[in-house]
Amino acid sequence: MSTAVLLIVLLAALLHALWNALVKTSGDRAITLGLVAMGHSLPAVALMPFAPIPAFEAFPFIIASTVIHWAYYYGLNTSYRFGDLSLIYPIARGTAPVMVALGAMVWADESLPFWAWIGILIVSGGIMILAAIRHADKRGIGAALATSAIIAAYSVVDGIGIRMSGSPIGYVVWLFAAEICVAVFVIGTRFERALRISQRSLVLGLAGGVISGLAYGLALFAKTLAPIGIVSAVRETSVIFAALIGVYWLGEGPAQRRLVAASVVALGVIILALS
Repeated sequence: MSTAVLLIVLLAALLHALWNALVKTSGDRAITLGLVAMGHSLPAVALMPFAPIPAFEAFPFIIASTVIHWAYYYGLNTSYRFGDLSLIYPIARGTAPVMVALGAMVWADESLPFWAWIGILIVSGGIMILAAIRHADKRGIGAALATSAIIAAYSVVDGIGIRMSGSPIGYVVWLFAAEICVAVFVIGTRFERALRISQRSLVLGLAGGVISGLAYGLALFAKTLAPIGIVSAVRETSVIFAALIGVYWLGEGPAQRRLVAASVVALGVIILALS
């Protein structure tokens, strides 16, 4: 991996952690997540006339992924209601690759190599460190684990769908455009709350969506320039960025244990991805 590609992937990881921090710190997370979905969908709708139309076989996966993302936003909202960014993010993002790997072993009859098991054990150890943090709300940990299962689900669905689409760019554009349904539902069912949201929160929510879409696009672009496994591994440094943001920007603690645990989770996921 060249230095330029490495910087692109690290930027994608930082941006992903950043939009989660914007959601965590918002006054109304449900509305903010609706705005994030809108920040995805509006640029995608504008790009639809210029993007290739995915193959017909990919549309069931786009629909399924949109529904799963609906659940993802709900899970994220619930998780951040009960837990800190530096607690929730490493659990939700770090456990998802483990679930995908174990799911592939059970459902696709894939055998996991030795180093994959080492990675899984290291991730589990990092999560146990987080779970043992004093005063950590077990409801937040449970919601984060449920959210990780949702992340694993849409990762598998999108992984299959994007291969069947015939155009990765077209698939991403149509997928993000479909999220307008999520934005309309979330904001429409909370319209009075949406009207009361501050201009700052409005801008931050839409910016969060743009940042999230940019992070995904950069990671996807990097996978065209470097091996997918290596890109995926470096991308998971986002859990360290989230821990740093939580500890030093949001003042979450105990700082040392959270940073160590996030680093352990990141190491495990990197080993898993590279195995």
